[in-house]
Amino acid sequence: MITTAPGTALLLAAAPTGKGRLIDATRVLPTLAACPSASLTGTAAGTIVELADPVDQQTVLTRIRAAAAAPGPLTLILAGQLQLDSKQYGIHLALARATPSTLRYTGLPWAWLVSELKPRRAGSTTVLVDLVAAPDAWQGIRAGGLVLGHGISLYGRVAPSLPRQRVAAPAYLQAVAGLWRSGLTPPPAELHAQAAAQVGSGEELFLAVGSAREVVPAPGASVAAEVDGDPLPGILAAARAGQHERAAALAVEWEGRAVGTYGAGSVQAIHWLEVRADLAHLAGDAARSCELWMAAGEARLNRYQPPDAPEVEAAVDRAHHQWQSVRAPERARALGPRLVSLRCRVPGQRPGATDAVRRRLELLHTVSPGWTAGA
Repeated sequence: MITTAPGTALLLAAAPTGKGRLIDATRVLPTLAACPSASLTGTAAGTIVELADPVDQQTVLTRIRAAAAAPGPLTLILAGQLQLDSKQYGIHLALARATPSTLRYTGLPWAWLVSELKPRRAGSTTVLVDLVAAPDAWQGIRAGGLVLGHGISLYGRVAPSLPRQRVAAPAYLQAVAGLWRSGLTPPPAELHAQAAAQVGSGEELFLAVGSAREVVPAPGASVAAEVDGDPLPGILAAARAGQHERAAALAVEWEGRAVGTYGAGSVQAIHWLEVRADLAHLAGDAARSCELWMAAGEARLNRYQPPDAPEVEAAVDRAHHQWQSVRAPERARALGPRLVSLRCRVPGQRPGATDAVRRRLELLHTVSPGWTAGA
Protein backbone atom coordinates (compact mmCIF):
# COMPACT_ATOMS: atom_id res chain seq x y z
CA MET A 1 0.00 0.00 0.00
CA ILE A 2 1.33 3.45 -1.02
CA THR A 3 1.18 6.11 1.69
CA THR A 4 0.75 9.86 1.20
CA ALA A 5 3.77 10.93 3.27
CA PRO A 6 6.95 11.47 1.18
CA GLY A 7 9.47 8.66 1.41
CA THR A 8 13.09 7.95 0.53
CA ALA A 9 14.72 5.16 -1.44
CA LEU A 10 18.48 4.62 -1.32
CA LEU A 11 19.88 2.30 -3.98
CA LEU A 12 23.39 1.08 -3.19
CA ALA A 13 25.22 -1.30 -5.52
CA ALA A 14 28.88 -2.01 -4.84
CA ALA A 15 31.55 -4.65 -5.36
CA PRO A 16 35.34 -4.60 -5.71
CA THR A 17 36.81 -4.10 -9.13
CA GLY A 18 39.03 -6.73 -10.71
CA LYS A 19 39.48 -10.35 -9.62
CA GLY A 20 37.95 -9.74 -6.20
CA ARG A 21 34.49 -9.11 -7.64
CA LEU A 22 31.93 -11.79 -6.75
CA ILE A 23 28.76 -10.10 -8.09
CA ASP A 24 27.96 -7.68 -10.89
CA ALA A 25 26.00 -5.55 -8.46
CA THR A 26 25.49 -2.41 -10.57
CA ARG A 27 23.81 -4.43 -13.34
CA VAL A 28 20.48 -4.08 -11.54
CA LEU A 29 20.55 -0.29 -11.16
CA PRO A 30 19.25 0.64 -14.65
CA THR A 31 16.35 -1.78 -14.20
CA LEU A 32 15.52 -0.35 -10.77
CA ALA A 33 15.82 3.21 -12.12
CA ALA A 34 13.19 2.38 -14.74
CA CYS A 35 10.67 1.40 -12.04
CA PRO A 36 7.95 3.85 -10.98
CA SER A 37 9.29 5.97 -8.14
CA ALA A 38 6.23 5.11 -6.06
CA SER A 39 7.26 1.44 -6.19
CA LEU A 40 10.73 2.23 -4.89
CA THR A 41 9.67 4.54 -2.07
CA GLY A 42 6.29 3.01 -1.28
CA THR A 43 4.91 6.57 -1.27
CA ALA A 44 3.15 8.87 -3.71
CA ALA A 45 6.12 11.26 -3.64
CA GLY A 46 9.67 10.83 -2.50
CA THR A 47 13.40 11.08 -3.02
CA ILE A 48 15.56 8.46 -4.76
CA VAL A 49 19.32 8.36 -4.18
CA GLU A 50 21.57 6.07 -6.22
CA LEU A 51 25.13 5.00 -5.35
CA ALA A 52 26.92 2.95 -8.01
CA ASP A 53 30.25 1.37 -7.01
CA PRO A 54 31.22 4.01 -4.41
CA VAL A 55 34.82 3.93 -3.20
CA ASP A 56 34.74 5.85 0.11
CA GLN A 57 33.12 4.34 3.22
CA GLN A 58 32.56 7.76 4.82
CA THR A 59 30.68 9.01 1.76
CA VAL A 60 28.44 5.95 1.86
CA LEU A 61 27.90 6.37 5.60
CA THR A 62 26.93 10.02 5.08
CA ARG A 63 24.33 9.08 2.45
CA ILE A 64 22.90 6.33 4.65
CA ARG A 65 22.80 8.67 7.64
CA ALA A 66 20.94 11.33 5.64
CA ALA A 67 18.43 8.79 4.34
CA ALA A 68 17.90 7.35 7.81
CA ALA A 69 17.26 10.84 9.20
CA ALA A 70 14.42 11.48 6.75
CA PRO A 71 11.08 11.46 8.60
CA GLY A 72 9.06 9.40 6.10
CA PRO A 73 9.26 5.73 5.07
CA LEU A 74 12.67 4.50 3.96
CA THR A 75 13.44 1.79 1.42
CA LEU A 76 17.08 0.71 1.33
CA ILE A 77 18.11 -1.52 -1.56
CA LEU A 78 21.54 -3.19 -1.34
CA ALA A 79 23.30 -5.22 -4.02
CA GLY A 80 26.87 -6.34 -3.45
CA GLN A 81 29.19 -8.69 -1.64
CA LEU A 82 29.91 -9.35 2.00
CA GLN A 83 33.39 -10.05 3.35
CA LEU A 84 34.80 -10.72 6.79
CA ASP A 85 37.40 -8.47 8.36
CA SER A 86 40.18 -10.87 9.34
CA LYS A 87 41.28 -8.75 12.31
CA GLN A 88 38.01 -7.82 14.01
CA TYR A 89 35.81 -10.48 12.39
CA GLY A 90 33.10 -8.02 11.40
CA ILE A 91 30.95 -8.36 8.29
CA HIS A 92 31.53 -5.60 5.70
CA LEU A 93 29.85 -4.62 2.45
CA ALA A 94 32.87 -4.45 0.13
CA LEU A 95 33.14 -1.20 -1.84
CA ALA A 96 34.81 -0.67 -5.22
CA ARG A 97 38.40 -0.48 -3.94
CA ALA A 98 38.06 -3.09 -1.20
CA THR A 99 40.68 -5.79 -0.77
CA PRO A 100 40.93 -8.38 2.02
CA SER A 101 43.83 -6.51 3.65
CA THR A 102 42.19 -3.05 3.50
CA LEU A 103 38.58 -4.06 4.16
CA ARG A 104 38.32 -2.16 7.45
CA TYR A 105 38.90 1.09 5.54
CA THR A 106 37.48 0.26 2.10
CA GLY A 107 34.29 -1.54 3.10
CA LEU A 108 31.12 -0.51 4.90
CA PRO A 109 30.83 -2.33 8.24
CA TRP A 110 27.44 -4.00 8.59
CA ALA A 111 27.44 -2.77 12.21
CA TRP A 112 27.43 0.83 10.93
CA LEU A 113 24.30 0.13 8.94
CA VAL A 114 22.63 -1.42 11.99
CA SER A 115 23.59 1.61 14.09
CA GLU A 116 22.26 4.17 11.59
CA LEU A 117 18.89 2.43 11.17
CA LYS A 118 18.36 1.67 14.86
CA PRO A 119 16.84 5.07 15.84
CA ARG A 120 14.17 4.91 13.12
CA ARG A 121 10.54 4.38 14.08
CA ALA A 122 9.55 0.70 14.06
CA GLY A 123 7.78 -0.30 10.86
CA SER A 124 9.07 2.65 8.80
CA THR A 125 12.10 0.95 7.22
CA THR A 126 12.25 -1.77 4.57
CA VAL A 127 15.58 -3.19 3.41
CA LEU A 128 15.87 -5.34 0.28
CA VAL A 129 19.18 -7.13 -0.29
CA ASP A 130 20.81 -9.26 -2.96
CA LEU A 131 24.22 -10.21 -1.61
CA VAL A 132 26.99 -12.69 -2.31
CA ALA A 133 29.17 -13.67 0.64
CA ALA A 134 32.85 -14.59 0.46
CA PRO A 135 33.56 -18.04 1.99
CA ASP A 136 34.61 -16.81 5.46
CA ALA A 137 31.64 -14.45 5.69
CA TRP A 138 29.27 -17.13 4.37
CA GLN A 139 30.12 -19.52 7.20
CA GLY A 140 29.26 -16.91 9.82
CA ILE A 141 26.04 -15.86 8.09
CA ARG A 142 24.90 -19.47 7.76
CA ALA A 143 25.44 -19.97 11.48
CA GLY A 144 24.08 -16.69 12.83
CA GLY A 145 21.99 -15.20 10.05
CA LEU A 146 22.02 -11.56 8.96
CA VAL A 147 19.97 -9.09 10.98
CA LEU A 148 19.41 -5.36 11.22
CA GLY A 149 17.48 -5.03 14.46
CA HIS A 150 14.01 -4.73 15.89
CA GLY A 151 11.35 -2.93 13.86
CA ILE A 152 13.16 -3.15 10.50
CA SER A 153 11.81 -5.29 7.67
CA LEU A 154 14.60 -7.20 5.92
CA TYR A 155 13.96 -9.19 2.74
CA GLY A 156 16.19 -10.71 0.11
CA ARG A 157 18.83 -13.34 -0.33
CA VAL A 158 22.44 -14.00 0.62
CA ALA A 159 24.28 -16.53 -1.53
CA PRO A 160 27.73 -18.12 -1.33
CA SER A 161 30.29 -17.10 -3.93
CA LEU A 162 30.24 -19.04 -7.18
CA PRO A 163 33.04 -21.52 -7.95
CA ARG A 164 35.91 -20.89 -10.35
CA GLN A 165 35.85 -17.09 -9.85
CA ARG A 166 32.54 -16.75 -11.65
CA VAL A 167 30.67 -13.48 -11.08
CA ALA A 168 27.09 -13.77 -9.88
CA ALA A 169 24.15 -11.68 -11.05
CA PRO A 170 21.72 -9.87 -8.71
CA ALA A 171 18.88 -12.11 -9.87
CA TYR A 172 16.68 -11.55 -6.81
CA LEU A 173 16.62 -7.75 -7.19
CA GLN A 174 16.17 -8.12 -10.93
CA ALA A 175 13.05 -10.15 -10.19
CA VAL A 176 11.86 -7.47 -7.74
CA ALA A 177 12.41 -4.77 -10.37
CA GLY A 178 10.55 -6.84 -12.95
CA LEU A 179 7.52 -7.08 -10.69
CA TRP A 180 7.57 -3.34 -10.03
CA ARG A 181 7.92 -2.51 -13.73
CA SER A 182 4.90 -4.68 -14.49
CA GLY A 183 2.83 -2.33 -12.36
CA LEU A 184 2.56 -4.57 -9.30
CA THR A 185 3.10 -3.00 -5.86
CA PRO A 186 2.44 -5.85 -3.40
CA PRO A 187 3.37 -5.55 0.30
CA PRO A 188 7.06 -6.29 0.96
CA ALA A 189 6.45 -9.83 2.25
CA GLU A 190 4.39 -10.70 -0.81
CA LEU A 191 6.92 -9.04 -3.14
CA HIS A 192 9.69 -11.10 -1.53
CA ALA A 193 7.78 -14.36 -1.91
CA GLN A 194 7.15 -13.74 -5.61
CA ALA A 195 10.74 -12.69 -6.33
CA ALA A 196 12.21 -15.62 -4.39
CA ALA A 197 9.98 -18.02 -6.32
CA GLN A 198 11.37 -16.66 -9.62
CA VAL A 199 14.98 -17.02 -8.51
CA GLY A 200 14.53 -20.61 -7.34
CA SER A 201 16.29 -22.29 -4.47
CA GLY A 202 19.84 -23.46 -4.05
CA GLU A 203 22.35 -23.08 -1.27
CA GLU A 204 21.43 -19.42 -0.78
CA LEU A 205 19.74 -18.07 2.33
CA PHE A 206 16.45 -16.23 1.81
CA LEU A 207 15.67 -13.54 4.36
CA ALA A 208 12.13 -12.61 5.35
CA VAL A 209 12.18 -10.68 8.61
CA GLY A 210 9.17 -8.40 9.02
CA SER A 211 8.84 -5.58 11.48
CA ALA A 212 6.83 -6.07 14.66
CA ARG A 213 3.81 -4.60 12.85
CA GLU A 214 3.97 -6.87 9.85
CA VAL A 215 2.92 -10.47 9.32
CA VAL A 216 5.50 -12.28 7.20
CA PRO A 217 4.63 -15.54 5.45
CA ALA A 218 7.57 -17.90 5.31
CA PRO A 219 8.46 -19.70 2.05
CA GLY A 220 6.73 -23.05 2.14
CA ALA A 221 4.23 -21.59 4.61
CA SER A 222 1.72 -24.30 3.75
CA VAL A 223 3.65 -26.68 6.00
CA ALA A 224 3.68 -24.20 8.87
CA ALA A 225 0.02 -23.28 8.37
CA GLU A 226 -1.07 -26.88 8.91
CA VAL A 227 0.02 -26.63 12.54
CA ASP A 228 -2.17 -24.70 14.94
CA GLY A 229 0.06 -22.06 16.51
CA ASP A 230 3.29 -24.10 16.50
CA PRO A 231 5.18 -24.66 13.22
CA LEU A 232 7.71 -27.06 14.76
CA PRO A 233 5.77 -30.35 14.31
CA GLY A 234 5.28 -29.59 10.62
CA ILE A 235 8.95 -28.72 10.17
CA LEU A 236 10.07 -31.92 11.89
CA ALA A 237 7.60 -33.93 9.80
CA ALA A 238 9.14 -32.47 6.63
CA ALA A 239 12.64 -33.38 7.84
CA ARG A 240 11.62 -36.94 8.71
CA ALA A 241 10.09 -37.24 5.27
CA GLY A 242 13.47 -36.45 3.77
CA GLN A 243 12.62 -32.84 2.85
CA HIS A 244 15.68 -31.55 4.64
CA GLU A 245 16.25 -28.38 2.60
CA ARG A 246 12.63 -27.35 2.99
CA ALA A 247 12.65 -28.00 6.73
CA ALA A 248 15.89 -26.05 7.17
CA ALA A 249 14.54 -23.12 5.14
CA LEU A 250 11.39 -22.98 7.26
CA ALA A 251 13.42 -23.01 10.47
CA VAL A 252 15.57 -20.16 9.17
CA GLU A 253 12.45 -18.14 8.38
CA TRP A 254 10.96 -18.72 11.82
CA GLU A 255 14.27 -17.81 13.41
CA GLY A 256 14.15 -14.60 11.40
CA ARG A 257 10.70 -13.86 12.76
CA ALA A 258 11.94 -14.41 16.29
CA VAL A 259 14.90 -12.10 15.71
CA GLY A 260 12.66 -9.43 14.19
CA THR A 261 10.15 -9.61 17.03
CA TYR A 262 12.27 -10.33 20.10
CA GLY A 263 15.77 -9.38 18.98
CA ALA A 264 18.99 -11.21 18.12
CA GLY A 265 20.18 -13.35 21.03
CA SER A 266 16.68 -13.65 22.49
CA VAL A 267 15.51 -16.93 23.99
CA GLN A 268 13.06 -17.27 21.11
CA ALA A 269 15.78 -16.79 18.49
CA ILE A 270 18.09 -19.26 20.25
CA HIS A 271 15.28 -21.83 20.29
CA TRP A 272 15.12 -21.77 16.49
CA LEU A 273 18.91 -21.86 16.24
CA GLU A 274 18.82 -25.10 18.24
CA VAL A 275 16.02 -26.42 16.02
CA ARG A 276 18.26 -25.79 13.02
CA ALA A 277 21.08 -27.69 14.74
CA ASP A 278 18.78 -30.68 15.24
CA LEU A 279 17.62 -30.50 11.64
CA ALA A 280 21.23 -30.57 10.42
CA HIS A 281 21.76 -33.69 12.54
CA LEU A 282 18.65 -35.31 11.00
CA ALA A 283 20.02 -34.43 7.55
CA GLY A 284 23.29 -36.20 8.37
CA ASP A 285 25.37 -33.01 8.30
CA ALA A 286 27.40 -33.40 11.50
CA ALA A 287 29.68 -30.44 10.74
CA ARG A 288 26.76 -28.07 10.22
CA SER A 289 25.03 -29.38 13.34
CA CYS A 290 28.21 -28.86 15.36
CA GLU A 291 28.54 -25.31 14.04
CA LEU A 292 24.95 -24.45 14.96
CA TRP A 293 25.15 -26.03 18.42
CA MET A 294 28.30 -24.01 19.11
CA ALA A 295 26.49 -20.85 18.00
CA ALA A 296 23.61 -21.74 20.34
CA GLY A 297 25.97 -22.28 23.28
CA GLU A 298 27.75 -18.99 22.58
CA ALA A 299 24.44 -17.16 22.29
CA ARG A 300 23.34 -18.46 25.69
CA LEU A 301 26.65 -17.43 27.25
CA ASN A 302 26.20 -13.99 25.69
CA ARG A 303 22.88 -13.80 27.54
CA TYR A 304 24.93 -14.20 30.74
CA GLN A 305 23.65 -17.70 31.39
CA PRO A 306 26.22 -19.45 33.62
CA PRO A 307 28.51 -22.06 32.03
CA ASP A 308 26.98 -24.80 34.18
CA ALA A 309 23.38 -23.96 33.21
CA PRO A 310 21.73 -27.13 31.81
CA GLU A 311 20.85 -25.45 28.48
CA VAL A 312 24.40 -24.19 27.99
CA GLU A 313 26.00 -27.52 28.85
CA ALA A 314 23.54 -29.37 26.62
CA ALA A 315 24.35 -27.15 23.61
CA VAL A 316 28.11 -27.55 24.02
CA ASP A 317 27.86 -31.29 24.71
CA ARG A 318 25.86 -31.74 21.51
CA ALA A 319 28.34 -29.64 19.55
CA HIS A 320 31.13 -31.87 20.91
CA HIS A 321 29.23 -35.04 20.00
CA GLN A 322 28.54 -33.83 16.47
CA TRP A 323 32.17 -32.77 16.01
CA GLN A 324 33.28 -36.30 16.87
CA SER A 325 31.07 -37.50 14.02
CA VAL A 326 32.63 -35.21 11.41
CA ARG A 327 34.48 -37.55 9.04
CA ALA A 328 36.33 -35.02 6.86
CA PRO A 329 39.61 -34.06 8.61
CA GLU A 330 39.78 -30.58 7.07
CA ARG A 331 36.26 -29.75 8.22
CA ALA A 332 36.89 -31.10 11.71
CA ARG A 333 40.15 -29.12 11.90
CA ALA A 334 38.33 -25.93 10.93
CA LEU A 335 35.72 -26.39 13.67
CA GLY A 336 38.13 -27.63 16.34
CA PRO A 337 39.66 -24.37 17.67
CA ARG A 338 36.25 -22.83 18.21
CA LEU A 339 35.11 -25.94 20.09
CA VAL A 340 38.25 -25.91 22.25
CA SER A 341 37.59 -22.29 23.16
CA LEU A 342 33.97 -23.09 24.00
CA ARG A 343 34.93 -26.19 26.00
CA CYS A 344 37.32 -24.10 28.10
CA ARG A 345 34.37 -21.95 29.08
CA VAL A 346 31.90 -24.84 29.39
CA PRO A 347 33.78 -27.97 30.52
CA GLY A 348 30.54 -29.83 31.23
CA GLN A 349 29.93 -32.76 33.57
CA ARG A 350 32.14 -35.21 31.69
CA PRO A 351 35.71 -35.18 33.12
CA GLY A 352 38.43 -34.50 30.56
CA ALA A 353 36.11 -33.29 27.78
CA THR A 354 38.27 -30.27 26.97
CA ASP A 355 41.46 -32.35 26.82
CA ALA A 356 39.68 -34.87 24.60
CA VAL A 357 38.93 -32.15 22.04
CA ARG A 358 42.54 -30.94 22.14
CA ARG A 359 43.92 -34.47 21.64
CA ARG A 360 41.70 -35.19 18.66
CA LEU A 361 42.51 -31.82 17.14
CA GLU A 362 46.24 -32.54 17.47
CA LEU A 363 45.70 -35.91 15.80
CA LEU A 364 43.77 -34.29 12.95
CA HIS A 365 46.76 -32.09 12.18
CA THR A 366 48.90 -35.17 11.58
CA VAL A 367 46.63 -37.07 9.17
CA SER A 368 46.94 -37.17 5.39
CA PRO A 369 44.33 -35.35 3.23
CA GLY A 370 42.65 -38.57 2.07
CA TRP A 371 42.09 -39.97 5.55
CA THR A 372 38.63 -39.88 7.17
CA ALA A 373 38.60 -39.01 10.84
CA GLY A 374 36.96 -41.33 13.33
CA ALA A 375 35.51 -40.39 16.68
